[in-house]
Amino acid sequence: MTDVLPSARAAASRVAERYARSADDDRPLRGYLTLMGLYGGTVAGLTGLAAVLGRKAPQKVSAGDVALLTAATYKLSRILTKDAITSPLRAPFTQFTEPVGEGEVNEEPAHHDPFRHAAGELVNCPFCTSMWVATAFSAGMVLAPGFTRMATTALTAVAGSDLLHFAYTAVREKVE
Repeated sequence: MTDVLPSARAAASRVAERYARSADDDRPLRGYLTLMGLYGGTVAGLTGLAAVLGRKAPQKVSAGDVALLTAATYKLSRILTKDAITSPLRAPFTQFTEPVGEGEVNEEPAHHDPFRHAAGELVNCPFCTSMWVATAFSAGMVLAPGFTRMATTALTAVAGSDLLHFAYTAVREKVE
């Protein structure tokens, strides 16, 4: 049994080296694996918490809830990963590169350490973060549905407001 761990580490190192050679940059596979484990552990913990509290997932989710969760997931993942105001949350893992308008910034991972680099990619990518946000909202619909529905409604209103701001700007520019 004691030979298994060193053999597994050696095999993982060979896979990581082969994988890295096929790309122009070093991919933080250990960091990705750590974040995947963290995500899986979080889902397992939330599932266990729901079981302990006697909460069950709904058998059916309404189209309205799906639309609400979709818009809210979009907006919160965008706020967390791109808004200038939330840059202090990303700063330990990212480096500012440029402003991109409408209160958003571009950043890139700031570290070569596999975990911090992977975390920098996660907190900088709205597509990546949306999985975590959708999971949190889904858990919230089971554990605290009233609060979650109110929070997702507010975020959906903000997303709708953004669309109206862009529409207003487009119409104003066309008229001028």
